[in-house]
Amino acid sequence: MVESRERGPDPGDRILLEWAKNESRIVVTIDTDFGQLIFLEKMPHCGLVRLPDIAANQRVRIMADLLSRFSRELQEQAVITVSGGRIRISGTPPAFAEQVEAAERVMREDRDALKNLAE
Repeated sequence: MVESRERGPDPGDRILLEWAKNESRIVVTIDTDFGQLIFLEKMPHCGLVRLPDIAANQRVRIMADLLSRFSRELQEQAVITVSGGRIRISGTPPAFAEQVEAAERVMREDRDALKNLAE
């Protein structure tokens, strides 16, 4: 894992996506601009995970879960978005729908458990 800030000032999303592609890395972000680069501008990539509304203290656990459940999809350069308790995976065959539903169920259970702890 490499954080972009380890390489100095932010070079911009386009350069980050190029670095990740050249190094066979998956980009993990809360930003929406990478989707535009991938889908509209057709920039090559090695996978993207978007966590736009996931609390910072939950990101590592959610990433571990995504990597264990969807490693094959990420190896096939999937774009995964986790938002609002849902997981969306671009280009995923219908056979993986059950895996997505199971992961969403786990996320809801985790969210409910955290909510109960806060009360």
